[in-house]
Amino acid sequence: MSTPTPTPHVDGHVSPGFEAVRDAFVANFVSRGELGGACCAYWHGQKVVDLWGGIRNRQSSEPWERDTMVIVYSATKGLAAMTLALAHSRRWIDYDERVCTYWPEFAQRGKERITVRQLLAHQAGLFALDQPVDRSLVADLDRLAVVLARQEPAWPPGTRQAYHAITLGYYEGELLRRVDPQHRSLGQFFQDEIASPLGLDVYIRLPEDVPNARLAPIARPGTIDMLRGFPLRFAVEALNPRSNIVRALRGSELPHDEQRVYARNLEVPSGGAVGTARAIAHAYSVFATGGRELGLRQETLDLLAAPARAPARGFFDECLKGDVQFSLGFMKPSRVWPFGSGRSFGSPGSGGSLGFADPDAGVGYAYVTSQMGTHLTGDPRDVALRDALYAALSAQGLRSAAQRRAS
Repeated sequence: MSTPTPTPHVDGHVSPGFEAVRDAFVANFVSRGELGGACCAYWHGQKVVDLWGGIRNRQSSEPWERDTMVIVYSATKGLAAMTLALAHSRRWIDYDERVCTYWPEFAQRGKERITVRQLLAHQAGLFALDQPVDRSLVADLDRLAVVLARQEPAWPPGTRQAYHAITLGYYEGELLRRVDPQHRSLGQFFQDEIASPLGLDVYIRLPEDVPNARLAPIARPGTIDMLRGFPLRFAVEALNPRSNIVRALRGSELPHDEQRVYARNLEVPSGGAVGTARAIAHAYSVFATGGRELGLRQETLDLLAAPARAPARGFFDECLKGDVQFSLGFMKPSRVWPFGSGRSFGSPGSGGSLGFADPDAGVGYAYVTSQMGTHLTGDPRDVALRDALYAALSAQGLRSAAQRRAS
C-alpha cells in the first residue's frame, strides 16, 4: 500500500475567483517536483495572488517564509530593462540612437553603428568577452567599461541574434551610468528610482545587511535531468566548452557565495537579482497599468509593448539554438515561448523563474523557485500557474460581462 504524498505547507492568499491558482501552486509540490517557491500576480493594480510555500533550504528543511528571497537569474534582465525604460521616459536616451552617442569609447572595433535598440535585442554580436571577467573586474566599473568598449563583435552587428546572457547587463549598466546625471550604477539606480519608491524586496545589488536566513539557496538538477529536459541541440551545445552558449554564460557563477548564499554589493545586471515574487510582480504591475508611480511616459510603454524587430537573419538565436524574440531588454512572447498577451514583455530566468507585464490584461506576474528546472521554454510549474491565472481572468471577464448585461 503506497504512502500518500503529504500536502505541502503553503501560505498566502488568493482573491475570490483565483482559487485555481492556489490549487496549481499546491500541485507543483505534489506532482511537479517543487521544493520551495512563490507566485504573485497583480490585476489592474490589485494583488490577487500572493502565495509562497515549501522548503527554503534543502539542507536545513527550513520553511519558505513570506519575505524569503531567491536569485532569479536572467529574470534580472527585465528589471535591468526597466531602468533604461525609465531613462527613456526621462528623455536621457533614444532607443534608435547609436550607443556611441552616449558612450563615445564604445565606437571602436566595428561597434560605431550599433544602436541602443540593437544592443538591447541581443543583436550586437557582443554575447561573450575575450577577457576573463572576475569579481574584481565587475566591481570596478571604470575598468569594466574599458573591457566592454574594446570588445569586437562576433559578426556584423544587426545581422544575427545571439543571447547576451551575462554581457548585456554590463553594457546596459555602463550606458545608464553615462546618461544618468548622477552617474549611478544600474543596481543603485534600480534601488533608488524603482525598488525604494515602490517598497520592493528585490535587489540587483544585494546589500550587506540582508541576513542569510532570508535567502533561499538554489537546488540544482542532476546532469541526467538536464539532458532529459533540455532540447537535444541545446544540450549538445551546453557540453561543448567552445560553444556560443557556454562562452555567453561565463560569469554566471559570480552572484553565488559559499559563505553568504549570494554575493553582496556586486552587480551582475543580467543574472544576479535576488528578491521575492511579490516585488517583481509589483514592479511589472506598474509597467502594465500606466506607470504613473514611476513617472513613465505612455510613449515608452507603447514601445515596450510593440512587436520585436528581427535582425537581418531572423529571430534564430545563435546561442539558444532556436527562435526567441527580444525587444528593448525584455523578452517578447512568441510561438515558441508564449506568455501573457501579444503585447506582454518580461524575462524568464534559468531554472524556471519568470516575471512579465501584460498591458492588455493589466497583469503583473512573477514566479520564483529554489529548485532549478530543466525546461528551456516554459517551466511546467510556471506554465500551470499562468494557465490557472489566465483562466481565472477569463472567468472574471465573463462574470463582469454578465453582470453588466443583468443591470
